[in-house]
Amino acid sequence: MSAHCMLTGTKPGFGNRVSHSHRRTSRRFDPNIQTKRYWLPSENRHVRLRLSTKGIRTIDSIGVEAAVARIRARGVRI
Repeated sequence: MSAHCMLTGTKPGFGNRVSHSHRRTSRRFDPNIQTKRYWLPSENRHVRLRLSTKGIRTIDSIGVEAAVARIRARGVRI
C-alpha cells in the first residue's frame, strides 16, 4: 500500500539514520496514514479514505463534502 494521504498529498520523506559513530544509512519517514470511513450525505453512501492525521483534522474543520471535492479535484477516484 502506498503511504500517501488522499487529501493533503503527504508522501514519505527520505533521509539518513546516523549512528553513534556517525555512519549514515538510508531511512524513510512515513506519514501517519489512517484508513477512515466517512458518511457522504450527497451520495447517500460511505467513503473510505486513506488520510494522514493532519488530513483527518482538515476534514474535521472543513467538512467531508469539501474534502471530497478537493480530493476529486486532484484527480483521485473515490
